[in-house]
Amino acid sequence: MSPLAARPERILAIAVLALVSFGLVMVYSASSATALLDDGDPMGFARRQLVYAAIGLAVFVVASRIRPAQLRRLAPAALAVTGAMALLVLVPGIGTVANGARQWLVLGPVQVQPSELVKLALVVWIAAFVARHPHVVGTPRGMVPPLVVAGLLTFLVLVEDLGTAAIIALAVAAMLLVAGAPMRTLALVGAGTLAAGLLAVAAAPYRRERLLAFLDPWADPQGAGFQTVQAQIAMGSGGVSGVGLGDGMQKVFYLPEAHTDMIVATIGEELGLVAVVATIALLAVVSVCGFVIALRARDLHQQVMAVGLSALVAVQSVVNLGAVLGLLPVTGVPLPFVSYGGSSLVVFCAAAGLLVQIGARSRLAGLRVIPGQAEGGHRRGGDGRARHAGARAG
Repeated sequence: MSPLAARPERILAIAVLALVSFGLVMVYSASSATALLDDGDPMGFARRQLVYAAIGLAVFVVASRIRPAQLRRLAPAALAVTGAMALLVLVPGIGTVANGARQWLVLGPVQVQPSELVKLALVVWIAAFVARHPHVVGTPRGMVPPLVVAGLLTFLVLVEDLGTAAIIALAVAAMLLVAGAPMRTLALVGAGTLAAGLLAVAAAPYRRERLLAFLDPWADPQGAGFQTVQAQIAMGSGGVSGVGLGDGMQKVFYLPEAHTDMIVATIGEELGLVAVVATIALLAVVSVCGFVIALRARDLHQQVMAVGLSALVAVQSVVNLGAVLGLLPVTGVPLPFVSYGGSSLVVFCAAAGLLVQIGARSRLAGLRVIPGQAEGGHRRGGDGRARHAGARAG
């Protein structure tokens, strides 16, 4: 049996640790030169990222040991708190504007991005809702509560950040699909969400500029297409093996957000195509392990949550990489586990910890299969879902 088949949660944890460690190195390399020229502290961003990584790994350990029953009880409170924070961001004088988007809350010395917290809280809450109403979600009427809650929160995030709103919408759709939601209803909701996204693009000038720059960035290389053009130059300059760690030039006041949204371009310039492919491979390992864990989950609650968490990692990775490579419009979302940013790093470490917890519980439950059921695998319930012979949910 392959390691992925035997212990996907262990492979996932190793891949996450590798990505976080590599991210620390690249954040320092991408930010040290500009930080030195700006305020004289080349270690500033790297030091803060190290603190975020320590917090994220601590959260990872806690999330990997939390019981599903405790998680279901915490879900409503977590959703309410993160929703309130997302609403506060829109209040003038409280929310902070960056790059044309209002998406930050300043809490003392710490800046928090509520839209990142909303992603995780919404996934946990929808999984808890499905666990409490397993037969209701499969009907159009039963979908109303999760869709209304997800719609309201996604709208709040949409006002702040279109890219994150799209990621949330796709993750929620994946969860409801696994929970048995009707395809026709999901298709109608998806069409409405797409229309809302187009309206959001039309309503914000900087979003229209990004869309037009995506269609032809070289038409305005010094304006709306500047970031995409500089990212392509960085990727092309690196070639297969790169110019050397720390020796990249695009990060020095040429490539905007070289240590956050565009960190893959810095990786490509300094370490080449080989490092970019390795980074993508590690993110793919995390996503695939997450979906394998979802397939093996022993109850609907953990299965739906694992799908949502895995979808967050997979979709956000695709959105970020697509923007760097010029395949998608620039949306400003960071690369999971690698880019600079405390909110994103802590949230994705928490998501990884929850996936490890689900995988470990499923594996231990599999070891306790009744001998008469070992050869046949799982018993099937009336709804066709795999059920463990002796284990109960949670």
